[in-house]
Amino acid sequence: MKLVRGAWRLLVGIKDALVLVAMLLFFGALFAALNSRSRPAAVPTGALVLDLNGPIVEQPEEVPPLAMLSGQQVGQQYRLRDVLHALDKARTDDRVKAVVLDLDRFGGAYPATLGEVADKLAAVKRAGKPVLAYATGYTDGGYRLAAAASEVWLNPMGGILFSGPGGNQLYYKGLIDKLGVNAHVYRVGRYKSAVEPYLRADASPDARAASEALYGSLFEQWQDAIRRSRPKAQIAPWLRTPQQVVQQAGGDIARANLATGLVDKLGDRVAFGRRVAQIVGGDAAKPAGWFNRIKLANYVAAHPFATKGDVGVLTVAGTILDGEQSPGSAGGDTVSKLLYTGLAEQKLKALVVRVDSPGGSSLASEQIRNAVLEAKKRGLPVVISMGGLAASGGYWVATAGDAIFAEPSTITGSIGIFGVIPTFENTLAKIGLTTDGTKTTALSGQPDVLAGTNATVDAIIQANIEHGYRDFIARVAQSRRMPPARVDEIGQGRVWVGGAARQIGLVDRFGGLDDAVAEAARRAGVKEPGVVWLDKKPGFAAQIAQQIAAREDEEDTQSGDVFARLSWQRQAMLAQALGDAKRLLTGPSVRAECLECVGLGPVAPRAGDRSLLQLVLAKVGL
Repeated sequence: MKLVRGAWRLLVGIKDALVLVAMLLFFGALFAALNSRSRPAAVPTGALVLDLNGPIVEQPEEVPPLAMLSGQQVGQQYRLRDVLHALDKARTDDRVKAVVLDLDRFGGAYPATLGEVADKLAAVKRAGKPVLAYATGYTDGGYRLAAAASEVWLNPMGGILFSGPGGNQLYYKGLIDKLGVNAHVYRVGRYKSAVEPYLRADASPDARAASEALYGSLFEQWQDAIRRSRPKAQIAPWLRTPQQVVQQAGGDIARANLATGLVDKLGDRVAFGRRVAQIVGGDAAKPAGWFNRIKLANYVAAHPFATKGDVGVLTVAGTILDGEQSPGSAGGDTVSKLLYTGLAEQKLKALVVRVDSPGGSSLASEQIRNAVLEAKKRGLPVVISMGGLAASGGYWVATAGDAIFAEPSTITGSIGIFGVIPTFENTLAKIGLTTDGTKTTALSGQPDVLAGTNATVDAIIQANIEHGYRDFIARVAQSRRMPPARVDEIGQGRVWVGGAARQIGLVDRFGGLDDAVAEAARRAGVKEPGVVWLDKKPGFAAQIAQQIAAREDEEDTQSGDVFARLSWQRQAMLAQALGDAKRLLTGPSVRAECLECVGLGPVAPRAGDRSLLQLVLAKVGL
């Protein structure tokens, strides 16, 4: 018997050893593949291709390693600084003969982000290099970029229809009433409309007026930008009476786009490719429409960012959350630790904080602000650079800066605080469940999600929210050198575009990140500043998942006509809205966040929202 047990243990040991060896070989192969892919490839002569199969964001989300294994679809996201860096290098690189924009599946970006990219495209064009854009159906954001091109191409079966900012959003009041959910809302700010969907079935007059002012400013800026970039484009009739323009063209949207100067050429991908090949060269042995191309990822890898510098750039991107968070969200612990580490390990002389966030947790926002103040205590000048969006908790962080830069179309403000606690006493009552118990004080068991909150805890939370709002007002008043009463007047949760924000004193100067870096260097007395990014590096598993996602995205060449593009946008916005609702009800109770701002930016659903979208569409039969 002992011999049998010994033999069994030997066999189990051999099996475990073989499994271990197999795992080591597997991960070793993955590591080798990763290293081979990450090694900068030689840059050929050709066209730099910006095949933007997703949104441009300040900081891409880290692809969850298990997402690919579960079969979850994960879209691409393109880091803004990579795109800007590549275009800046391409402008003077003799190997880059042209820039190609493939916008068939472009996922959008915030207006200020689009403006920064369009400016770089215009600089490439001024340098004498052609910029060619192609799509089957351009979105408003896609056309904002295409308008900066030398040639705008459109598939004859596609078309351009401008929708403008705005549209409907979900209101949950009727649903939660039917379900018996009681959403306890605590807020300060007349215009803090993020919580209105839980209190109303429609927008309040104040929220509607604020949205109309914001959307009107952004839409006017968009039109002005198109007119400057492409004077021959007759966009007015497409905005006022698009049905008449299409009807006059016999229903052929693409022909109508061509006749009104929105595009230069009609042609499919093969015709477009042949046109690019005339400029940058091609190969007759390759498939029709092939041209010499330089992939964006390879070009960025061949021009890496510096790892040492005098000016540190700290990124606060995405929703601000408590604790440690992956890239794409701004974790209070994560961002503050990155700054503390940078201050300890880098010989920084100045700091630029790049904010692109709708806000989030008040606690995490204050944690990040305190970390920035530590840099000031060490004598570093601090300049804030606002990206596409720097609202609520994002502006809270910005109050630590010596100066604030923004673009005219940057969305900012939303100085206000709110909290939401859902309780389910009515839901339980519908199925015959009740609660009871012994309480020693008014706060025993509170806040009680099963039996509901009481007047005592409601009063305490509301008082805490009001205290947080006064703190917010005080920080802004001190930072902007304004009386608190004036800050309260322009606060109240209202959202402003950068131009208006500068007029009322929330922003100091117009300019992008380069301008903020130059100002920080000037204040530090540095003549030729080097920039170092204080980033969290993705883990090994996340790098593998990202590469798999990118490869699958390259293989997915589906596009669609103009109506498919509009439908895709709406579906993506639905998924995003549902994801925001889920995060609102499950996130921190006290928040400084501008959820209404998010709908003005990228429309591609975040990694955690796609399965929710699929579920909803399945339920409604779409």
